[in-house]
Amino acid sequence: MTTIETVITIDRPYTGHVAPGENPQQRDVPGARIVKMSVGPMDNNVYLVQDTASGDALLIDAANEPDRILELIRQETPDRLRLILTTHQHFDHWQGLEKVAAETAVPTAAHGLDAEPLPVRPERVLAEGDSVRIGELDLEVIHLRGHTPGSVALALTDGDGRVHLFTGDSLFPGGVGRTTSPADFDSLYTDVTGKLFDRFGDDTAVYPGHGDDTTLGAERPHLAEWRQRGW
Repeated sequence: MTTIETVITIDRPYTGHVAPGENPQQRDVPGARIVKMSVGPMDNNVYLVQDTASGDALLIDAANEPDRILELIRQETPDRLRLILTTHQHFDHWQGLEKVAAETAVPTAAHGLDAEPLPVRPERVLAEGDSVRIGELDLEVIHLRGHTPGSVALALTDGDGRVHLFTGDSLFPGGVGRTTSPADFDSLYTDVTGKLFDRFGDDTAVYPGHGDDTTLGAERPHLAEWRQRGW
């Protein structure tokens, strides 16, 4: 991983809105930087989270366009990627995983309940309450059941104490992720409210698996509406 074939322009300031084929964006927070890029026809978000002290980095969801993801890694975190984490088992979140993992020779991680469908067996099997250590960063693993059995979110607390949540497809602006039965909705709603909204403050940033960012404060007034409508 030494040759950069193309230059990827990374936009600043950070708005949280990216789209397929457009430039990634970078957000700098105390102790870390977050690069967000959209890939593939389903507008999947890929996140590169780097510890600014050590340079070590984590890739969240090698979803699609593996060559583009590899160019981003080569350009921004050459030889410093330490882990590739998949938030859940749905195919649109791992179509680039096999190639990215092979090219980087970096370990992969996923929750045990979602590991079987993945094209690469995770070297690290995640569970509720685990900590993912990247350089000096600790990201807490939060198991959110309902969208899939083993969906996870990651909670990063920056140097100023603000929490940044990478929620996969479990929480979006406007609601929780898609579910296929009332029981699954109940499970996801219960986990999202109890493990996210009841724990973290309104300034908590939310980085979903598709689309724009949001905050818990922006979504909190609508929780009762989500419960009533059932999605």
